[in-house]
Amino acid sequence: MQLNLFDKPTNELPAGNGKITAEALFEAYFTCRKNKRNTYNALAFELDYEHNLIELLIKINNHEYKPRRSIAFIVDKPVKREIFAADFRDRVVHHLIINKLNPFFEREFIYDNYSCRVGKGTHFGIGRADTFIRKCSENYKSDCYILKLDIQGFFMHINRQILFDRLQQFIRNKYQENDMLLFTELCRIVIFNDPTKNCIIKGRKKDWEGLPDNKSLFHSPASCGLPIGNLTSQIFANFYMNSLDHFVKSKLGIRYYGRYVDDFILVHKDKDYLTSLITVIAEFLQSDLQLTLHPKKILLQHYNKGLQFLGSVIKPGRICVANRTKSNFYTAIQKQNAIVRKGKPDKSQQAHFLSSMNSYLGIMKHYETYRLRKKMLTRLSAWWLNYAYISGGIAKFVFKRKPVRKAWLKYYQ
Repeated sequence: MQLNLFDKPTNELPAGNGKITAEALFEAYFTCRKNKRNTYNALAFELDYEHNLIELLIKINNHEYKPRRSIAFIVDKPVKREIFAADFRDRVVHHLIINKLNPFFEREFIYDNYSCRVGKGTHFGIGRADTFIRKCSENYKSDCYILKLDIQGFFMHINRQILFDRLQQFIRNKYQENDMLLFTELCRIVIFNDPTKNCIIKGRKKDWEGLPDNKSLFHSPASCGLPIGNLTSQIFANFYMNSLDHFVKSKLGIRYYGRYVDDFILVHKDKDYLTSLITVIAEFLQSDLQLTLHPKKILLQHYNKGLQFLGSVIKPGRICVANRTKSNFYTAIQKQNAIVRKGKPDKSQQAHFLSSMNSYLGIMKHYETYRLRKKMLTRLSAWWLNYAYISGGIAKFVFKRKPVRKAWLKYYQ
């Protein structure tokens, strides 16, 4: 009979062979449920969350944890993507991993890595890009150029072995907790889990029509691909691209560089130098990360032509919302009007109305779009205008029990 190392008293375990603590798992659970409490999986787990967490903890510490089936589906907005939704129990594990690793990642990441970081995000990245252009052009008084690049099929071509090898080495060098070995094993399980196996398809197979093969895990190369939809995928993708960030900043000497996931920009006064870097970066990506630049998404131009970046168009002295966002907002309004034409919306449809409209208003309020938002909302059905009011200068919808149509009149007079 093989001796189970974890049956020994804690004080006799070799360094790094400790167990995951209940405190760490409970903290991960409370973090995870903040945004997922209304999902079926989350509600089912919460009915007896203490028992479920202890059961999960025992499986992890006994090396018996295995991810459950994922739900695969397609979303169309803002672009068509394949999503794999992990079971809520597995999401708790994802948060456990990220809670432990994020403090170490933050010390390693460059400042201008904007994806999935506290205090960063798309609007921060847009502001930084605008600052790059303004500084490099000396307040638009001299020439400067922008090189914008993108990775082809990024998430689907992340090499899991390269990712795990580097993460394992990173944990050895930076992570000094007593549960290091078990924690590393947990990362390995999550990285090498293939969610396409025995997954639940939500919707119809027809939904996948028109989705390029390099955008789907079902067509990923062997040992490649991370599922879009998992917190670990987003953070591990950041870690995976960290070598590129340091290469561009340190080796290539680019001062004005920023990246959001696989969308990155370089701003420099010398157009020829930026041109020469396209091949250099492409070779680095291929040799170091086994990734390929998207040949149709290489953009090199003068700053006065404007830069489309993270849903915005950055022009000298102003930032505008991208046409795609405006088009998607109009489509969302049409969908809400269609719901009303079929009858009075139920509670779930009303809740979806709030989340959909407020999502677009939340994006657009960051730009000078007051008149545009006002014009777009005049196309909204009178039913919605009768049962909801908008606050904060056309920035957010709020439902009232009583009709509030009069409150809307001032916006349309």
